[in-house]
Amino acid sequence: MDEIRKRFIQVFFVIIALLYICRLFYLQVIDDTYKLDAQNNAIRKIIQVPFRGLIYDRNKKLIVYNTPVYDLYITPKKAKVQDTLRFCSIFGITRNEFDSLTHQARVFSPVRPSLFLRQLSREEYARVQDMMVDYPGFSFQVSSLRTYQTKSMANALGYVGEISPERLAKEEEKGNDYYRQGDYVGVTGLERYYEEELRGQRGEKYMMVNSRGVEKGSFKNGEFDRDPVAGKNLISSVDIELQDYADSLMQHKVGSVVAIEPQTGEILAMVSAPTYDPTLLSGRTFSKYFQTLNLNPLHPLINRPPSAYYRPGSTFKLIQALIGLQMGVVYPSSGFSHAGAPLKCHCGGNSSNIQQGIKNSCNPYFYHVFKRIIYNNHEQNVFKKSATGLNKWNEMAARFGIGQQLGVDLPNETKGKLPSVEYYDKVYKGSLRWKFSNIYSLGIGEGEIVINPLKMANVAAIIANRGWYIRPHLVKGINNIGSIDPKYKEQISVGIDRRHFEPVIEGMIGAVNQGTVAAEARMADIQMCGKTGTSQNRRGEDHAIFIAFAPKENPKIAIAVFVENAGFGGTHAAPIASLCIEKYLKRHVERKAMETKWMNKSYLFNVLSVKSNTTTASKTTEKVNKPQPKDSTEEDYQLKNSQLSKLLLQGKQPVQPLQGHGPTKPEAILPQNKTNTLKKVIPYKIK
Repeated sequence: MDEIRKRFIQVFFVIIALLYICRLFYLQVIDDTYKLDAQNNAIRKIIQVPFRGLIYDRNKKLIVYNTPVYDLYITPKKAKVQDTLRFCSIFGITRNEFDSLTHQARVFSPVRPSLFLRQLSREEYARVQDMMVDYPGFSFQVSSLRTYQTKSMANALGYVGEISPERLAKEEEKGNDYYRQGDYVGVTGLERYYEEELRGQRGEKYMMVNSRGVEKGSFKNGEFDRDPVAGKNLISSVDIELQDYADSLMQHKVGSVVAIEPQTGEILAMVSAPTYDPTLLSGRTFSKYFQTLNLNPLHPLINRPPSAYYRPGSTFKLIQALIGLQMGVVYPSSGFSHAGAPLKCHCGGNSSNIQQGIKNSCNPYFYHVFKRIIYNNHEQNVFKKSATGLNKWNEMAARFGIGQQLGVDLPNETKGKLPSVEYYDKVYKGSLRWKFSNIYSLGIGEGEIVINPLKMANVAAIIANRGWYIRPHLVKGINNIGSIDPKYKEQISVGIDRRHFEPVIEGMIGAVNQGTVAAEARMADIQMCGKTGTSQNRRGEDHAIFIAFAPKENPKIAIAVFVENAGFGGTHAAPIASLCIEKYLKRHVERKAMETKWMNKSYLFNVLSVKSNTTTASKTTEKVNKPQPKDSTEEDYQLKNSQLSKLLLQGKQPVQPLQGHGPTKPEAILPQNKTNTLKKVIPYKIK
């Protein structure tokens, strides 16, 4: 027995020894991987950064492409600079900048390459290339600079910037070791949402070098090399001609334009005004201009269509009408007087049916519609009745995307707010402590409802489609048209029967042809179906809103226009939507005088004076009365804007408010982020 045990132990150790011998033979004779590491002093590993994917418009017009540039990397442990002043002179940097950059590299890693200087042009690279033999530890890598064919669409496209330490740490926590300090990534917009598709895959190249660091050729004939793979191209849904045109109409204004193709959910244009020149945030000028843009009081870096907060105003009456019709609490022929309604109206009591109610945008009419919706249940207690009705209303309104994320292919989409029973229970500190009389302002799109412009463009698309939509999206193909996430092909029903849309659409036609829309917005040969809205605002003029689609049959475009601090939607937003629709459907605009007028029309004085008053109000308790709304002439606006602009460019605030707008209504709320400190505003409720 002892002999067997002895033999077993001997055999076991012999097997272990053979395994070690085989492994050592493989590592030292067959496998060159460790040999490659051992020869690190004689072999240089060069990382090859791939070109980011290109971005095209829906008609294959190039929007974003790459220009080759060179990045200088430093490996601190290997870096030797005998003459620091000469080195600084070669690259045009100061001694302090040199010390700061080398210190940052050491903190990151003494043995790993770290970005030292970025984006040298071909001419700069050619000038310094031969001198680099005197500076071991420094190496160049080919990179690319994002270059733009147009100055519009900057907010939707987003920009590319150096990866932040926080984002790099998060990626490493996820087990993603792709990124290094100094790498460029998409920071906002499409560049961020489609980062993995656009970035490509980096390559590796091994070169033999002599003792002076001069490259002597490829190691092992490139056996270990790996070619970079360029990023995938994006084919966007945007019509760049329409985008540029809508952008020109929003000059001197603050707000948004969103246009959607109803049948596909493809976004045809997405304008955020004011915007910025994307070339300012591309390249070595990034740091210089980012801070300027970030401190701009008009917030040009915010992409307003999916992010800014507004109340929908009277545009929400379309949803109320459809919910009421679907629930059977009203019919197309239902009429209401103004009696018993605590809301004022300008229609003269002529809203005898639902078409007239929409055409005239009658507040008392939709007060009664909303009351019937809320009280359409069997509860006897008025508090329970209100809560039960609000639950049902909330459920049906949410199907239109209100209070939900639509799922657009952009980061930072806001949900907005659709008030619920739980919300009011919290506000009133307990259940059964509120009723319809506390929430009736929801019936006309005011109170606590909060939306963004993208949602309202989607509502126009829903009505155009008579009850369904496809999630709005900015990309219609990755490399090839149609190769997108399946969720952007799915039809989503809002649960309203098709027959209920016809009276609502007739009301929208009435609003355009004979109702609340300004006469200049009407087109003789294109039937636009639209609805005006005026979003109430505690500071300054109200926000102008208009949503529409055209033509009536087989609609090709749905649109939403928001103009901040402009006033009535039918006067100040509808003409812009009308011109955009004409441009898209006809490919040209015939109303040249109107086009010129709206390209030059400015509301910046209204917006900036509100911000000036906000600053002044924080320093004094003096109250000022709001002036009567006035549609100033183009010359008045230009004169006031030029005076205010001079003060702002000098870094000064006006000594006295330029108008007497008191802090009585809230302005549009922009989303909070790390670079903007913005004050939340409590939604205004009609009393």
